[in-house]
Amino acid sequence: MLKDLQVTLPVTIVKQGRRYVAHTPALDISTAGTSVKDAQKKFGELVPLFFEELHEAGTLDDVLMELGWTKAAKKWMPPAVVNASSIGVRVPQFA
Repeated sequence: MLKDLQVTLPVTIVKQGRRYVAHTPALDISTAGTSVKDAQKKFGELVPLFFEELHEAGTLDDVLMELGWTKAAKKWMPPAVVNASSIGVRVPQFA
């Protein structure tokens, strides 16, 4: 049985057309909603399902380690955000 773990995850919400997409690099998962609030709500529903699916598949520890999580005192901790910014880059433009 899974125990509840309270973690704070970095989440970026971007607008794509009429939808708002919530993504966390800490789990590399995304979901979308019709508003920022809806995307946040759906994200909150997605995370426990994501953990449950990994647990049922027997891959929870492996996936979290691949994503940079660390385990201390039997508790998983997400990777720390050391910088959150936008970076301008040049990209090729194809005709």
